[in-house]
Amino acid sequence: MEHCKFHYKTLDDVKNELARIGCTLPLGENVDLLKTPCAFGQVKLHNRLGIAPMEGVDSLPDGAPSELTRERYLKLAEGGAGLIWMEAVSVVPEGRSSLKQLYLDEKTLPAYQKLIAEMKEAGLKRNGFAPYIIMQANHSGRYSRPNAETKPEPIVGYLRKTHQARQPVDESCVATDDYLAKLSERFGDATKLCKEAGFDGVDIKSCHGYLFDDMASAFERPGPYGGSFDNRFRLLFDSIRSAQRYESEDFSVVLRLNICDMLPYPNGFGMKTDGSLTPDFTEPLLLVKKLHKDLHVPFINFTMGDPHLNSHVTRQFDHGLFVPPEHPLEGMARMYGGIGLMKKSFPTLGVASSAPTYLRQFTVNLAAGAVEQGVCDCLCYGRLSLANPNFPNEIIETGKLASNHVCVTCGKCSEMILAGVPTGCVVRNSGTYLKYYNQIRK
Repeated sequence: MEHCKFHYKTLDDVKNELARIGCTLPLGENVDLLKTPCAFGQVKLHNRLGIAPMEGVDSLPDGAPSELTRERYLKLAEGGAGLIWMEAVSVVPEGRSSLKQLYLDEKTLPAYQKLIAEMKEAGLKRNGFAPYIIMQANHSGRYSRPNAETKPEPIVGYLRKTHQARQPVDESCVATDDYLAKLSERFGDATKLCKEAGFDGVDIKSCHGYLFDDMASAFERPGPYGGSFDNRFRLLFDSIRSAQRYESEDFSVVLRLNICDMLPYPNGFGMKTDGSLTPDFTEPLLLVKKLHKDLHVPFINFTMGDPHLNSHVTRQFDHGLFVPPEHPLEGMARMYGGIGLMKKSFPTLGVASSAPTYLRQFTVNLAAGAVEQGVCDCLCYGRLSLANPNFPNEIIETGKLASNHVCVTCGKCSEMILAGVPTGCVVRNSGTYLKYYNQIRK
């Protein structure tokens, strides 16, 4: 179906539009479910509302949190979410996406210890509980830009044809087998620091076109890191095992994982082999089985796509850098259909959903329905958390969201992330972020 802007006044309007385009979403009205706790192994959440990782592009040059970073996260901690999935934190210097991306090492560790302690104290003081805080350990791969803001220094899994038009790379950018073998140990080292910083868990990030997700579709790469299923996920599995050395009763290794890239095979994971943009969840189901049953990963946040190429897949929007090729509710239905399949296939796995923000005030009904119908255990909000960091408390205290307190999916925050300027909500927090957006408009 053609793209259509948000125009819904009532929940029935949303339901009627879903019926018109032949799609389904789990919608419900039992908002009290969102107040209930849940637990998966060592992961214990006070409620079902979470913060998704959205980069603020505002670190200090050494990768430590800046005052702007601190202000963002203290507001989120006070906002009442049971889960805060912190934005991507690079674990190797060459894997930073910019000099404004967070980076954890021995030098910056004290700054993270201070921030996490402050976040937990802020949550306890405002809400009576500390949020469960996960660090997203990342290597930016083809999107690495660790030195000059204008000079990409990509490290890729293979020459991915779908990305060549946007960012041409050559064989010199392909990570060697030796580099990948050593990298898994670096993720273990970073996990040790993550635990020392006071985080409750670490995410070995494998989504959105970054290095680990790049490897998932390395069907045509030769050697031990390409071709077969086990080879393509060797880096992920080895990194998880390396990180799990530091698991304990109060610290877990979890994942944010793409279950399809929405890019044609052989350059997209989780896709039919006919070259279409049709997901095939055969391999994703096999992967989740390996992760949960064999490696005992207790909790996964599922997502799709690569925001650098097809941002409408995981961030449905009204306005952006291009007109999406589908109706936004089609994209949401694909997302929640895929996530629901994973949860129902592995009931003991803790599942967090992605991409609920587009429904604005009706996202409360999506959250209630998704939990009630067993599609997921909790929902992670990215853009909404930028627009209204207090949204969890608003939902818990009033059972709804005011229409003037939601993200309007204007796409400006996504533009700011891609442009490498400090990122936040231009509409709801113009006093802080409008000046940065005006920089890129010029």
